[in-house]
Amino acid sequence: MDDERQWIVMGNNFGDEEDEDSDDDQANEPDPDMADEPVESEQPANTENKRPIAFNKELPREHSYLGDDLEEMEGRTILDDDSFVSFPLMSLPGVVLLPGQTLPLNLFQTSAISMIKYVLDRDKTFGLVTSRPSEDGYSTIPASIGCTAEVLAVKEESDDRSGLSRMRVKAIGRQRFEVIKHQRQIDGILMANARILSEQVLPDPLEGATPPSLKRLHHLDLEDGDDDDDDGEGVTSNDLKTCLSQWLKSNKKPKIDRLSAATFTHWPSWVYRQYDAHYLMKEIEKELLSWNDTFELNKMPRDASAFSFWVASVLPLHDEAKLHFLTLNSAIQRLRYELKVMQNCTVLSCSRCSLSIANKQDVFSMSVEGPMGAYVNPGGYVHETLTVYNARGLHLYGRPSEETSWFPGYAWTIAQCQRCHSHMGWRFTAAGNRQLKPDKFWGLCRSALFPKLIQEGEET
Repeated sequence: MDDERQWIVMGNNFGDEEDEDSDDDQANEPDPDMADEPVESEQPANTENKRPIAFNKELPREHSYLGDDLEEMEGRTILDDDSFVSFPLMSLPGVVLLPGQTLPLNLFQTSAISMIKYVLDRDKTFGLVTSRPSEDGYSTIPASIGCTAEVLAVKEESDDRSGLSRMRVKAIGRQRFEVIKHQRQIDGILMANARILSEQVLPDPLEGATPPSLKRLHHLDLEDGDDDDDDGEGVTSNDLKTCLSQWLKSNKKPKIDRLSAATFTHWPSWVYRQYDAHYLMKEIEKELLSWNDTFELNKMPRDASAFSFWVASVLPLHDEAKLHFLTLNSAIQRLRYELKVMQNCTVLSCSRCSLSIANKQDVFSMSVEGPMGAYVNPGGYVHETLTVYNARGLHLYGRPSEETSWFPGYAWTIAQCQRCHSHMGWRFTAAGNRQLKPDKFWGLCRSALFPKLIQEGEET
């Protein structure tokens, strides 16, 4: 039992930032059982971003540390756009859930467990909002905008000796909502009246300017050259196909694309390109590959709306920026916002003291869901964690441990900022003789990071 209590304390350090001050005090005291290891800058990112990965990326998405006995739920709930609904509300500090993002939970509070039981008897949906401390510091203020979460799997268990219950939950973000009002019931469940935010799909700005001939050319496979295959929408003129074939043979490919109709308007094509979802998605993909070429583009969502939410879920934005992102009701708005952030962001720094921690080229994916995901520690604290090859300005606290590791086969060690001693995340190292690649990497908390531009003359 003593060993179990000792692990619970260590588990809280693994993810509970509320205990940072006590951790910092202990870090200044000599302890033969704990190691305080400074970590200097490792190899430059541009020599590391092509390292192979020998690890099953499906494992982090499964959240196997929650156990393999969770009961899966069936069906899916879709709420009508712009409808007014009432559902239980959960508030988690430092977590901004987005549609399509997986949310693991480790619940111990009676009110939270009662809330999950409440939604399981209905539509399996509750609302999740982030929260910030109040001015007096004794309470938290929930945000006015959030995302619905649908329960995918759940398992409740009770301790026969203490009578305490624990519930492990896997949920997924579904739809954005705006809180109209909220109130707490007698049973402790926080209920909210909310409006489901609709997704606005903008029409093609060149729809009225595109002549039928150019619409047909969009369906012509210029590199195939098969004249026999005609689906009814391709160009049927043999003279035009012969002309195109001659252009191809002379290496003069026709400069016709989806924005060619801009020549019939008062604006050049580059103006329309800034609001073209296809172009914006391609530019974001190029930017991701410039960060690290290990990103698997074929596993990214192809729908513009789903893609925009996926990109937002893997960017280390601070809470205010992600909340602003939730207010945007158009995929094109979100893609433009994300592209600007990605182009301007060069350095990831400590959110408390602004010490540079990592470059954007250090970012890589250890999960099929992307370089950042939400994980929960044994104490129930949820961390959105970004994986990077290299980090600097950190020191390690404690010994490596494999218990409840979010990345099976890797042992974690707590990492703190060298300047302000705030909790930054963990270093993960391949345990034992396992042939895992990379042999070590870092998991940094999104709430502890702040993206910034590198200043002229600042070392990287």
